[in-house]
Amino acid sequence: MFRATLLMMFVAVRFAVAASRNEEADFAFIDNGEIRLGIKKSSGGSIGYLSRSGTNRNVLNHFDRGRLVQQSYYGDRDGTFWGKQPWRWNPVQGGDYKGTGAKLLDLKMEKESIYTKTLPRHWSGCVDLPEVTMEQWIQLTGALAHVRFKMTYNGTNTHSMQAQEIPALFIEPEYGLLVLYDGTKPWMNGALTRSEPGWPNESRRMTEHWAAYMNHDGFGIGAYVPIANELTCYRYGREGTEKGACSYFAPITRFAIKPGFVFEYEVFLTLGKTKEIRSAFSALQKR
Repeated sequence: MFRATLLMMFVAVRFAVAASRNEEADFAFIDNGEIRLGIKKSSGGSIGYLSRSGTNRNVLNHFDRGRLVQQSYYGDRDGTFWGKQPWRWNPVQGGDYKGTGAKLLDLKMEKESIYTKTLPRHWSGCVDLPEVTMEQWIQLTGALAHVRFKMTYNGTNTHSMQAQEIPALFIEPEYGLLVLYDGTKPWMNGALTRSEPGWPNESRRMTEHWAAYMNHDGFGIGAYVPIANELTCYRYGREGTEKGACSYFAPITRFAIKPGFVFEYEVFLTLGKTKEIRSAFSALQKR
């Protein structure tokens, strides 16, 4: 029995190591000596890793094809279901809810930059959407990851106005305190608002166009989206108690997707204490 137990433990360790190596090989990384960012190739090149250089403390959640930092857009109801929930036309950069990843059509990398082109999947319909192309440009500059997203729609359907995630951001569950400024005097060093979102979605204003999730040590990740004034957010599960637990927020804007529609926007990501995050984003106002 003792030998059998040791054999089972050895096999389990070998399997875990192999799984870890396979996952590592699925990522393409860039690192500028301050931050390290990785895209997940099997999930359409979506961002799935962000840490400070020299550490392995990834703040991002990539539990499934939807749990990344990625493009996701919404159109009209189309008779598809997410499980048992009626859903709508929803091209997603990472893949679909059943676990099939979006196709990475192009990948170009330099030491501190990445370009990707992706054929997205319909989240609930679980099919490729050839009428949509998603592109992504990432550049590391100091402690900032500058991401430019582009979606091109060549379909024939005219969708109605929808709230759009720009982008969807999924964070590890230890980062549970949402921090932002929602006052009337942005960039004047006014008091920040701190809260722990519940479940399901809640809404917040962010009049400095950024928000951050922090952990109990006061360390976290911030995202600045210059064109967004509000966000949607939630917390699912709790760290160490529930499989798939995560923190989520998405800056929001509204538009309708129509034939010939092209949408581009930029996002800045950074890590650190709240003061560091706000200071980094405040400096961008002088660009």
